[in-house]
Amino acid sequence: MTQTPAFDKPKVELHVHLDGAIKPETILYFSRKRGIALPAETVEELQDIICMDKPLSLSSFLAKFNYYMPAIAGSREAIKRIAYEFVETKAKEGVVYVEVRYSPHLLANCKVEPIPWNQPEGDLTPDEVVALVSQSLQEGERDFKVKVRSILCCLRHQPNWSLEVVELCQKYQQTVVAIDLAGDETIKGSSLFPGHVKAYEEAVRRGIHRTVHAGEVGSAEVVKEAVDTLKTERLGHGYHTLEDEALYARLRQENMHFEICPWSSYLTGAWKSDTEHAVVRLKNDQANYSLNTDDPLIFKSTLETDYQMTKQGMDFTEEEFKRLNINAAKSSFLPEDEKKQLLDLLYKAYGMPSLDAAGQHP
Repeated sequence: MTQTPAFDKPKVELHVHLDGAIKPETILYFSRKRGIALPAETVEELQDIICMDKPLSLSSFLAKFNYYMPAIAGSREAIKRIAYEFVETKAKEGVVYVEVRYSPHLLANCKVEPIPWNQPEGDLTPDEVVALVSQSLQEGERDFKVKVRSILCCLRHQPNWSLEVVELCQKYQQTVVAIDLAGDETIKGSSLFPGHVKAYEEAVRRGIHRTVHAGEVGSAEVVKEAVDTLKTERLGHGYHTLEDEALYARLRQENMHFEICPWSSYLTGAWKSDTEHAVVRLKNDQANYSLNTDDPLIFKSTLETDYQMTKQGMDFTEEEFKRLNINAAKSSFLPEDEKKQLLDLLYKAYGMPSLDAAGQHP
């Protein structure tokens, strides 16, 4: 019997990783084509290794990428295909606008420790990766009628790449809307590494939008660093903000947007299931947040997974789903005219009056 969708109206997704949203069939195809051995030969075997079905640690989750990324990174054909297939997948999930993020350097196979799977550097550059992804996302947008923009990730353990990420954001500003800081939050003080700070200062100077993974497993102090030093406009996850009531109250007053990933937070151990999830507090306080998949390949999920989780286990209603998607659209990094078009689309689909010229409901 087919499960009734938790929310069958158009949706907006702001936090999903391209390299965590690849079809298992595509990984196997390129491992064979490129002659790169994987510890699996079928979709089922691959999923048994890389997918999670019970809570682990964030570091255990991050280690999953080591199994399958050798088949994708450094290949122009693979990078184009995963970007195009990503848009197709989001269309099937009822997403009308999505911001997908990735590290150009990792997809280019740039040398980095401690990730062991990187092969010797080839001729594929981070610049070309962004060009390839942008082209395929635009082709997917055309074919599947989903509006797509991308976010480029700086990595906590690789601050010397961050300024180049800012340059790429500016060069490809027609399709790239922001920078992000991702990676292991347990690297103490990594938000404050000079390379990251300089990159975010440069992003502010150039008018490039900013989001940061903070408060997923890290403390409220990491969130403070993201807000006060990196001047982030959104928070990736941000659950542990609630440990500091004064900080939470301040961010609510400033209308900070929280990119919430419920199913992800359960499987990575960012949320302990015997406690109330941070998203329940955000819902009750009518705060600004969205629901997102994060890494659906590894979590063996779709956006429906996160909507069902909040509907069945946290009493989310259709009206709350409408509200959070409107907030996601308002907090997107689209230019204002495109943002208004997106909001008008949602208001029409939700049976709500559109905004007037002053941005108010009639």
